[in-house]
Amino acid sequence: MTVVVLAGGTGGAKLARGMLDVVCEELVVVANTADDVELYGAYVSPDPDLVAFWLADRIDARGWGLAGDTFHAMDRLRARGEEVWFNLGDEDLEIGRDRARRLAAGQRLTEALDALRDTLRVPARILPMSDDPVRTWVDGTPFQEWMIRTGGRAGATAVGRVELRGAQAAGPPPEVLDALAAARAIVIGPSNPVISIGPILAVPGVREALRAAPAPVVAVSPIVGGEVLKGPTAVFMRAMGVAPDAAGVARLYDGVIDGLVADGPVDGLPVLQTDVRMDGADGRARLARETLAFAAALA
Repeated sequence: MTVVVLAGGTGGAKLARGMLDVVCEELVVVANTADDVELYGAYVSPDPDLVAFWLADRIDARGWGLAGDTFHAMDRLRARGEEVWFNLGDEDLEIGRDRARRLAAGQRLTEALDALRDTLRVPARILPMSDDPVRTWVDGTPFQEWMIRTGGRAGATAVGRVELRGAQAAGPPPEVLDALAAARAIVIGPSNPVISIGPILAVPGVREALRAAPAPVVAVSPIVGGEVLKGPTAVFMRAMGVAPDAAGVARLYDGVIDGLVADGPVDGLPVLQTDVRMDGADGRARLARETLAFAAALA
């Protein structure tokens, strides 16, 4: 039996870390890979790597990258006059380059990500949503470039078009389908429902597998006290025509979830009303335990 967490971004990674304290090696994280980017000779998977760093207790205090990493390679690029718009630490860069070598040698992304999990000695599994390339584009710009170079950094208050290029030609790895079929609980983390969880659900076969799974599917709202704590969640929810609140989250997951964990009620859906803020290890573990108890009650 497994506990499966669908995750992307900091909220999903933090809840996964809380789940690790509660269920340990039972945990399987299915991570968004639509933010992946290839540069500097590296294949970078920001969301799976973020989850891995959190689960290994190696996440840096800034919220991304490895604690204690240096940035000598980026400094050398800048000294040569190159634009460094995507900042990678030296160890982080080598992780991405090792992954690029593995993929060039014929490994699936599932296998390449598992190599990092093994290196970091993470007891839980971290799976990509697909071994096939899927990329998020925002208003005609690849997501990472939009987030770092243009709209996200500029504090965009609105977006127009969100595309998931390659999604319809993709499929979930068999390991993802097996984990969902064997789950005792499936939890959608408090991640951006449009650009972090949306790509996972857009992979053909994932929604069907969630509906067919014997376990209840519950989502944790990323909205805390009516506000988004981090990232452009509100901007993207409004782009999908829903309000950035718990009811809006429920609408985006309509037909997928059996219940919602939120800090307020939502009409027509079982809701566990609790504090969804995750302050420290105790807060993460508390929310994980409450979410699993809620899922068990729905089952």
